[in-house]
Amino acid sequence: MADVSIVIRTLNEERYLDELLTTISKQKSTDFSWEILLIDSGSTDKTLEIANRHDCQVLKIPKSEFTFGRSLNIGCNAAQGRFLVFISGHCIPAKEDWLTNIIKPLREGQATYCYGNQKGSKTTKFSEQQVFEKYFDPVKRTPQPDYFVNNANAALLADAWAQHPFDESITGLEDMHLAKRLVATGMLVGYADNATVYHIHDESWMQVKWRFEREAMALREIDPSLHMSRRDLVRCIYSSIVYDWQQAFRLRIFFKEWWQIVAFRTCQYWGGYVGSKASRKISEALKRRYFYPDAK
Repeated sequence: MADVSIVIRTLNEERYLDELLTTISKQKSTDFSWEILLIDSGSTDKTLEIANRHDCQVLKIPKSEFTFGRSLNIGCNAAQGRFLVFISGHCIPAKEDWLTNIIKPLREGQATYCYGNQKGSKTTKFSEQQVFEKYFDPVKRTPQPDYFVNNANAALLADAWAQHPFDESITGLEDMHLAKRLVATGMLVGYADNATVYHIHDESWMQVKWRFEREAMALREIDPSLHMSRRDLVRCIYSSIVYDWQQAFRLRIFFKEWWQIVAFRTCQYWGGYVGSKASRKISEALKRRYFYPDAK
């Protein structure tokens, strides 16, 4: 029986999956074993072929039944390990000690739920890299006082999941939804700055908007007190663009990045504004938009 179960959600991830699985196979461990479970929601490329070549246990979920939480629950239910590790199909561990470091706070009793550091790649949009630097700050400590977690790179005690499975109706942020419940029961959330992955978002501007739109809908479920007014929208777009322009100017890449900064921050906060106002019950059309975006 494996000590660690690595759960990966996929949909047409052939571009990065082979590198991800190869990097996992090179992880250094002397006192624990692992298995890989891949939860696929209808890939039509070579994702499943790559997974089979790496001896992954493949589980499938129909598109009509997919949510982020339900997909993870399927993987967790089939997992054998005491430690559940989640990583996105478009993330690549930075070092060979990633797996050791992401489960270390759990093994040492410092946390029940732990997330690791994320960085962009060479193709990451400039403003998205600023987002990574904001939320994955090396000064964070374990345990942390809030319930921020990100399942693109995280670990969870299997016993905790058995008591508190992921919500299957929320449109995103199922990680924070669970973390809030765990913290409310006295469990701890931690951060492993030395468990780094490169998180690669190859998205169109419309896909960026949709991502933040569905996450804003989910955030309202997690904290109903949150509200974004039109004034907030304008202020957030303006201040974030100015900040990113300053950073780009300091790095001497302003003229290369200025227009992408405007586009990203506008899509980010416009999506957040729309999501904060949207109905909590989403239609089938919105499900396709949020879970299977194909607009370029």
